[in-house]
Amino acid sequence: MDRRLSLLLVSSLLAAALAAASAAEDLSAGDGDALIRQVVDDGGDGREGAPLSDHHHFSLFKRRFGRSYGSQEEHDYRFGVFRANLRRARRHQKLDPSAAHGVTQFSDLTPSEFRRTHLGLRRKVKLPKDANEAPILPTQDLPKDFDWRDHGAVTAVKNQGSCGSCWGFSTTGALEGANYLATGKLVSLSEQQLVDCDHECDPEEPGSCDSGCNGGLMNSAFEYTLKAGGLMREEDYPYTGTDRGSCKFDKSKIAASVANFSVVSLDEDQIAANLVKNGPLAIAINAVFMQTYVGGVSCPYICSKRLDHGVLLVGYGSAAYAPIRMKEKPYWIIKNSWGENWGENGFYKICRGRNICGVDSMVSTVAAIHTAEQ
Repeated sequence: MDRRLSLLLVSSLLAAALAAASAAEDLSAGDGDALIRQVVDDGGDGREGAPLSDHHHFSLFKRRFGRSYGSQEEHDYRFGVFRANLRRARRHQKLDPSAAHGVTQFSDLTPSEFRRTHLGLRRKVKLPKDANEAPILPTQDLPKDFDWRDHGAVTAVKNQGSCGSCWGFSTTGALEGANYLATGKLVSLSEQQLVDCDHECDPEEPGSCDSGCNGGLMNSAFEYTLKAGGLMREEDYPYTGTDRGSCKFDKSKIAASVANFSVVSLDEDQIAANLVKNGPLAIAINAVFMQTYVGGVSCPYICSKRLDHGVLLVGYGSAAYAPIRMKEKPYWIIKNSWGENWGENGFYKICRGRNICGVDSMVSTVAAIHTAEQ
């Protein structure tokens, strides 16, 4: 091999290793968002070769997402947050080069504000008593690519708003898919019922209750749904994105019920087999790279496996385009609950193979029973 080419290759590998090592050092220091450490310079974004000012980026952001602020003081504060997030997106781009990172609707939120208002997975994770371990399924004849959106089992992308109810959307998404497999009809189910009515707790763990906009857990929500008898339609119990304080559940209007739910093995082939056989799966993930995600396959050099966001696994792909000098990557397809203006029309791709960001760590499958004429 040419000596200059060898040196270039070594330099590229060293740069990647240094970026990962820097992020790993932050993780060991206990930083709440370890991957925002400065690993590249603050160079401006470019358009047709000319850098745009942060003020111009902020003007475009406000126009695109309809932002206005109540005072000049608030405006100036949000501009400062926005500038910090621009730098953060550039760092994420260095750490996650197979995806595109940049300005999103969350670019004027601090990381702590983002976690509080747009995530919501309960920290204490314990297997409910009614959950089973999913049986081992054959994997030799799995399709190379699979997407439940192509088979009618996925409702339109929803938006949880400024409410930490991601766990509810992950739960309804899995039950919507299971109900479709059981009935052949796709029915949108009520997240607000879970927000208002599901306060399922583990008596052995004080503070472990599902708590509406303050967080919850999909397996606990499945357990609530099992005990309550089912979930109502979205149209009968519409989403408000707030804690109402009172439960409006009407048992006579149940649209789908849980027959049973199971926790799936960490093995990625088993996750894929359960996905293909049983429908979309409720999963948890670490969302640190999602605040700045724009598109592509996210495959960061390093990512915490501390789970903080509930989403829905709807499919997988065998390979996706990646930048030059990078191999094509197999990936999972994830439905999020931040509206269609986020990511790839509301969806997220994350690479398979290394439990990136904990994506394989908490996976649940659910079976539905038909309970009402639809």
